[in-house]
Amino acid sequence: MKLFLAEPFKTLWQGKDPFVAVEQLQGEVYRELEGRRTLRAEAAGQGFFVKIHRGIGWGEIVKNLLTAKLPVLGAKQEWQAIARLTEAGVPTMTAVAYGERGMNPARQHSFIVTEELAPTTDLEQLSLTWLEQPPAPRLKWALIAEVAGMTGTMHRAGVNHRDCYICHFLLHTDKPVTADDLRLSLIDLHRAQVRAAIPPRWRNKDLAALYFSALDIGLTRRDKLRFLRSYFRQPLRQTLLEHARLLAWLEAKAIRLYARKQRYGDAL
Repeated sequence: MKLFLAEPFKTLWQGKDPFVAVEQLQGEVYRELEGRRTLRAEAAGQGFFVKIHRGIGWGEIVKNLLTAKLPVLGAKQEWQAIARLTEAGVPTMTAVAYGERGMNPARQHSFIVTEELAPTTDLEQLSLTWLEQPPAPRLKWALIAEVAGMTGTMHRAGVNHRDCYICHFLLHTDKPVTADDLRLSLIDLHRAQVRAAIPPRWRNKDLAALYFSALDIGLTRRDKLRFLRSYFRQPLRQTLLEHARLLAWLEAKAIRLYARKQRYGDAL
């Protein structure tokens, strides 16, 4: 068994079985699937997000593997990703409780509780009106540079997100947001993978997903070049020379994802 408890849960759950206590938390349920539950709960006057994994069964594991998908077996992936990103200096969630019990991956019981990041808005919501009402150029460029820098640092730290969309970048709105003063946090890491170094395949998948999620917000070619310069942390001319094939693949992949979304909606 693995267990980590920080306040307020260290005190609130003292003398209790934390695996029972976490199941008793009440709040707004965001997702309820067989084997996984996500909700927002409050404790000690503060908001938290709770993800509970109860095992997905061998049938689901085998089905995922047969379709070349990596199953999410528990909260461990998110716990490890948060730790690695924090170590690398990428702003993300703060975990205050984590537990894992059971050796059978198909029946393992695990959970992770993170502090709510509020007030915030995600970049997908922020950019919904950019086509009709373009943002101030300096603010847009600052956001692009920040997203690129965070994504690049994440990848260099050996983490690939697997759901790397602009909706998973939260902009903090506790004070006025300006080009010179803004703060983003990266969330939803339950499918993330942590390695010493990520293979190019997984890096490229993240970049294609990010590109796809920003197709409809009015970014110009110059905006995309700004992203590349900040992501690769090298002169743009060098990036264009060294990564020409990658850039062509990213654009084609993003367009395919977009076409698929038009046919099937969000069921990508």
